[in-house]
Amino acid sequence: MGRVAGRVLGDQHEPPFVKHRGLLYAVAYRMLGSVKEAEDVVQEAWLRWSRVEPATVVDAEAFLVRVTIRLAIDQLRSARVRRESYIGPWLPEPILTRPDIADDVVLADSVSTALLLVLETLSPLERAVFVLNEAFGYPYAEIAQLLGRGEPAARQLAHRARKAVESRRRRYDSDPVNRQQVTERFLAACSGGDITALIEVLAPNVTMVSDGGGLTGAPRKPIHGSDLVARAIVVLSRQQPVGSTAGVLHLNGGPGVVVRCDGTPVLAMTLHMVEGLVQTIHVVSNPQKLTAIAL
Repeated sequence: MGRVAGRVLGDQHEPPFVKHRGLLYAVAYRMLGSVKEAEDVVQEAWLRWSRVEPATVVDAEAFLVRVTIRLAIDQLRSARVRRESYIGPWLPEPILTRPDIADDVVLADSVSTALLLVLETLSPLERAVFVLNEAFGYPYAEIAQLLGRGEPAARQLAHRARKAVESRRRRYDSDPVNRQQVTERFLAACSGGDITALIEVLAPNVTMVSDGGGLTGAPRKPIHGSDLVARAIVVLSRQQPVGSTAGVLHLNGGPGVVVRCDGTPVLAMTLHMVEGLVQTIHVVSNPQKLTAIAL
């Protein structure tokens, strides 16, 4: 497998849809922040591909990405209506990523929960242009064709999207070794129920956001401050089922913590650090959002 400007390339001899399926899913997930919705979009793209004669399609990748991005835009519009009635904070679904993705800062950042949350503030079209250009390296002329708009309009959308993202995103540590070490210290402190050790790895103004979807006992409001967050994490650790195990796995472009019970994931944490301290913690315990990290 190779990758060019963020695009995953398959075997040149594979059928077109199979060859580009990874790219389609990657685009859809970054557009929606939802594994289930991304899979639905890719499935619908397959159905539409199956209705055309491949020999009549000049550029299969362009055709499939165009279908996928337009389906994702429609899906995002309806998803936002549903999220307005979501119980508690909504967080993107965690996904497993390869450890070596951290070596590509742009690609790793494009699936981080922190950035995906910022992308939620964009319009669907702005998000589409940002994802296609920033994560996958599509030029504006090609993006304009994919979206059925002129190139000046695509550039204007990109300008607005980039400006909005830069004003809202926070720059977190990107060094993979440091992030791994801090995550391991964090997990050790959690496992030992050591509040003092936990506070030592947390930034004083750390924030923890939990997504239980109303299906677990997750806090329905963010928790702020190292003392309150540390105590909440210790309580959370004690609430896990007997026999649960926790380990460090690569989630959304960096090291995270996954708790399993009888092999089934029951909780996933993604950590975001500033100057070696955990600044933001995203906790997903909604069981419907943990299917992508089930082994």
